[in-house]
Amino acid sequence: MREGFRQSMAWLHTWSGLLVCWVLLLVFAGGTASYFKEEITFWMTPELHTAPREQVAPTVALDHAVAHLQRQAPQAERWFISMPSERSAALRVGWVNPPPKDGAKGSPRSRFKSETIDPATGQKLASVRDTRGGEFLYRLHFDLHYMPVVWARWIVCICAMFMLVAIVSGVITHKRIFKDFFTFRPGKGQRSWLDAHNAAAVLPLPFHLMITYTGLITLMFMIMPWGVQSAYKEKGGESAFFEEVFPVGAGRTKPAGVAAPLAPLGPVAAQAQQHWHGAGLATIVVNNPNDANATIVITRQRTRTLSYLQPGMVFEGVTGKLTSAVGDDPSGTAVTRGALYGLHLGHFADPWLRVLFFLCGLSGCVMVASGALLWAVKTRQKQAKAMAQGARASFGLRLVDALNIGAIAGLPIAFAAYFWANRLLPVGLPQRPQMEINCFFAAWAIAAVLAQLRPSMGMWRFQLSVGAGMLIGIPILNVFTTQSHLGVTLLMARGPWPVAGFDITVLLLGIALALVVRVLHRREKKQAKAAPAGARADAARLKEAA
Repeated sequence: MREGFRQSMAWLHTWSGLLVCWVLLLVFAGGTASYFKEEITFWMTPELHTAPREQVAPTVALDHAVAHLQRQAPQAERWFISMPSERSAALRVGWVNPPPKDGAKGSPRSRFKSETIDPATGQKLASVRDTRGGEFLYRLHFDLHYMPVVWARWIVCICAMFMLVAIVSGVITHKRIFKDFFTFRPGKGQRSWLDAHNAAAVLPLPFHLMITYTGLITLMFMIMPWGVQSAYKEKGGESAFFEEVFPVGAGRTKPAGVAAPLAPLGPVAAQAQQHWHGAGLATIVVNNPNDANATIVITRQRTRTLSYLQPGMVFEGVTGKLTSAVGDDPSGTAVTRGALYGLHLGHFADPWLRVLFFLCGLSGCVMVASGALLWAVKTRQKQAKAMAQGARASFGLRLVDALNIGAIAGLPIAFAAYFWANRLLPVGLPQRPQMEINCFFAAWAIAAVLAQLRPSMGMWRFQLSVGAGMLIGIPILNVFTTQSHLGVTLLMARGPWPVAGFDITVLLLGIALALVVRVLHRREKKQAKAAPAGARADAARLKEAA
């Protein structure tokens, strides 16, 4: 190896980061938003902002949910009931429709339907718009979209591995990384971008290492399945392992094809609560409802502990008899994985700690974006002499410039378009959640295509200006589309506070983008003034030489 160790690590850091940086930016942005996914979902259902919250006993709400599902989806493959919690007061029900007899079956995700119902009456809240809310952003950061889930997770896993390599090699490369953190030299080209990259990477470095490594842990059974396959080879394979370890996956059996009434869920839920000493219920899943092989799986509400583990109980669907309890006495391995999983998701965190995680996630976005921009700046400086003589930028530089514009400047446009669509699309529009998602990707696709057509500084300013305007416009849009805008939630102090927090956050992000546009505009004017002066100096030197 001719080069030194640090030089080799610099090469590894550059390319392991550049090759996946645009996917990583999407993953970081979606994951960062996921720290407040319940609050985002609440913001995206403005009809619930002023709805009275009547206290209803869990067993009563559960009976109403079952009655609603019996009316809406008696032949479904599975029922899901999400009970109200500390961060979400809504009672949501969902179901997976059976595949059509003719044509493609489709994935269970494509056949899933959900509704919000009144826990006191069991009636659907007809005025509440249907939306995926923050759940879409959460799923986006590891399931992507428009592709099979397994493919998407493999892509994200590979990108996360590259990210881990880039972090470790970056620490090795920058021997003065902590000293450089306290140095920022604006207006110095490549040096400025390196300073920005260091500042965004060093202070939250423990967070970046944690979130990348634990992200891989969440998908460890997919990327390293051999231990499970070996240990459970004679017990039924991986499906037996998941049924044993994860409560929601337990109790999955094939339908018998024989109709049978479902046992009342109220007494079953009361038995589960008694077993957990009065703890709240999180989800109730009914597999094969109204079938002789029906099973009921109940999971406990999460507590403010680091571990993500949720104990669960499995009951026979027809008799209501307890068949197994999962997670009451987990093994050391399960506790370790649960702690790492919980550390990644941050469900244990109080609101202010989640704010800190959110800010660290934003710094990760800045770190990835500044790294991609740094490569482009360095490459342009290498090609500056040839470009000054009339040569065109290399294909690689032009491609990276266009991808940077489409990803870095286009992603805020996509997020803003998702929230604008939530407010502007008709409430009763068929397939409304998917239409909101389509608006997200359509806006991003338009930004990416425009960037490919004209990857210039003007395009940077244009797309950043659009993103800033759309983000700043969200609180303004609320004034005309809801009764819970900032004038009510903040100025009149009537709440709800999660709505005010969301509006303030997007407003601050929009202002930040507007300040970036202002800096770019000033720099462009400064360069335009300097260009004639340089031309006059060159002419003077030529005259003296003559």
